[in-house]
Amino acid sequence: MSIDWAKAEEKPDKKQAVEGRSLLDLRAKVNDLEKQLSEAKIELSGTQSNLKATEGKLEATEGKLEATTNDLNSTKSTLDSTKTELNETKSILEQVNSILEDKTQTVNNLNSDIEGLESNLENANSKASELEEKLESKGQEFEATISSLSSELDASKALINELQDQLANIEGFTSETQVKVDNLTSEIQELNSKLTSTREENTKLNEQLIELNNLMLQKDTHIQELDSNLGAKEKLIEAQTAHLGEVEVELDELKPPEMGTGGFASEERITCPMCGSVGRDIKQIEDKTKVLSYVGHIPMYAKKNVCKKCGYEF
Repeated sequence: MSIDWAKAEEKPDKKQAVEGRSLLDLRAKVNDLEKQLSEAKIELSGTQSNLKATEGKLEATEGKLEATTNDLNSTKSTLDSTKTELNETKSILEQVNSILEDKTQTVNNLNSDIEGLESNLENANSKASELEEKLESKGQEFEATISSLSSELDASKALINELQDQLANIEGFTSETQVKVDNLTSEIQELNSKLTSTREENTKLNEQLIELNNLMLQKDTHIQELDSNLGAKEKLIEAQTAHLGEVEVELDELKPPEMGTGGFASEERITCPMCGSVGRDIKQIEDKTKVLSYVGHIPMYAKKNVCKKCGYEF
């Protein structure tokens, strides 16, 4: 004989004859449903943990990509500043070369002037020799002429000394200019070396940029795969939640009322506060105004007592 649940709700104090096999089947079914509920809860917890771990990995990947992008931008800025400094150095070298050409032209002009003065000196010396020969031949007649020529000779020698001093100064300036030229040449070589190393670094940076772009493409593909897996897991969670609600509803329907020491009859006696009725005159129904929780989309209502005699609800 199976359990008459309607009769039990209507007359909870009345005993019913129930076969032991029915009770055993009912207990086995309840245990099976509780086991399924526990497994479903464990699987749901594992799925939620995997979902949180996946979200953490996505956030870490986005942080790494952002840091790599900032490093690339900093490297590009450094390269641009290096190029600017190199262009400024080239402009300075061009100005120095122009100044050096002007100085060289000045030295050439001075050398030509010195050659002209030396030629004049040779002419003056030849004239002095001729005059000395004439003086020797003519004697005292030409003493005045010899005196003026001697003064001219002294002036020429002084001019020659001045020109030799200027030539020495020019040679010193030329040597200093040559030292500066050598220093500038070494600086140009160093700048060329730096330019070569900068170009090599630029090539390496471009290769790293290409590798990072490929890595970003791979990360984007991986993120899309994770998003698709996330959607599938969310659908699986929804299906498991719905199944869990159905199992809990089925458990609530199949779970028998709590048994007291005398069997299905409870020792607790509910008394109506209005008329004092107890026992079978009090029935328990769902209070549709108080929702305790939801199992899936199914609401779970609170219980309330109704007196059959006076109709008072409490």
